[in-house]
Amino acid sequence: MNTPANGRTRHRRTRTRRRALIGGVTALGLTGAALVTTSVMASAGAATAWPEAQGKQAVSKTIEVSGTRDGGLKRYYGSGDLGGDGQDEGQDPIFKLKDGATLKNVIIGSPAADGIHCQGSCTLENVWWEDVGEDAATFKGTSASSTYTVRGGGARKADDKVLQFNGAGKLTVTKFQVSDFGKLVRACGNCSKQYKRSVVIDDVDITAPGKSIVGINTNYGDTAELRNVRIYGDSNKKIKTCSRFTGNNTGDEPVETGHGPDGRYCKFTAADITYK
Repeated sequence: MNTPANGRTRHRRTRTRRRALIGGVTALGLTGAALVTTSVMASAGAATAWPEAQGKQAVSKTIEVSGTRDGGLKRYYGSGDLGGDGQDEGQDPIFKLKDGATLKNVIIGSPAADGIHCQGSCTLENVWWEDVGEDAATFKGTSASSTYTVRGGGARKADDKVLQFNGAGKLTVTKFQVSDFGKLVRACGNCSKQYKRSVVIDDVDITAPGKSIVGINTNYGDTAELRNVRIYGDSNKKIKTCSRFTGNNTGDEPVETGHGPDGRYCKFTAADITYK
């Protein structure tokens, strides 16, 4: 696969948009919860009904955030230069967070562009992606001490990655829900600058279809811990829990070397995953 200057894998898969469905739901005044099976969501431990947007705002230029920004559950969506709805790499985000910033109570609508970029340590609290664009969030800090926290919220309709981990440090995802997705978390497999990365996924609800929960690069010393993970609608266990890759910095497609718990890189046991 070709790789752009930012070092992320270029995906050629054509994105199938469901604007008619989204528009119909909006016209009927339904919340996002109407798009999720009620019985599944009601039984989910961390999952809650999707929030109803409290107003909306078109975004034609990336919003930069320092300190804390509370969006009041307003729906933000791309327009103009941010109005694309494809999977092309290198798109600009709706929000760009400076080191140490917090973004909370935000709904990212469609078009979603490249969602949110964290330039360093950041916290995303109660952030919801209704229809993931290129990626939902990308973490780009370069310090080994960088910490990224995704707490609450959820994402759906991600053709590929939800949380793209390009930088260094530790990413913790807790009390989050995801459905209809490719990969929940992926440590960049072919960025031009590579780092050791650690991922913790705890108290998370996952609804099929999906491909994998987390992908890491063992040759860079990455680790992933999974705890209290609930998977719905995947009785055949097709969703990979933890995929191990040999990453590179040349832009080549990384090679998958295995998946599942191994006690060294993928740190969890069968008891940490519950199928419902």
